[in-house]
Amino acid sequence: MISEYLKHHTAQYHDAAEKLFNSEKIFNKTFTFEDYKKMVYANYLMLQHSEDRIFNVLSEKFSEKLHLKQRRKLPLIEKDIESLSLEPGSAVISSFDIDNEYEALGMLYVIEGSTLGGNVIAKQLSKTEGFDEVTFHFFGCYQENTGSMWKNFKEILDAEVAEENYDKVLSGAKKLYSFLLNTH
Repeated sequence: MISEYLKHHTAQYHDAAEKLFNSEKIFNKTFTFEDYKKMVYANYLMLQHSEDRIFNVLSEKFSEKLHLKQRRKLPLIEKDIESLSLEPGSAVISSFDIDNEYEALGMLYVIEGSTLGGNVIAKQLSKTEGFDEVTFHFFGCYQENTGSMWKNFKEILDAEVAEENYDKVLSGAKKLYSFLLNTH
């Protein structure tokens, strides 16, 4: 199954992202408001440079099956950028190509996977001093539906992506992870 293949082959990227964003500090309650702003801004840049492009590459079949309209996150993180008084500009960072629909699915895997961690982040930080006024538009995007949205995404990938295309999907995931890791 492609979902397991991706989980295994992107683990080092996932771990690098957790390290980059000081994720361990979230759980020991030493994560600062500045740490949060950096994390939000990096995710904003990732979405700003990828979401529309990914959605435009995906076929109508995937658009319907994945309920893409419900998966838009850029407008949500733009609300977070505004509420944190961050400048929404566009940092000059290297771009990437989306060579095919399979790479777009791999990139969407990274974005959708971030909602799982984001849900945990939102819950933890909402219990942390200094975060009482924070609205977690992006990290809390699916709220109680996080599990079912992730499950639906994985089921569609597993059903629709043939094994000969696994490496193309993985290529897309690696591209977007690399982009995210280089936003700092």
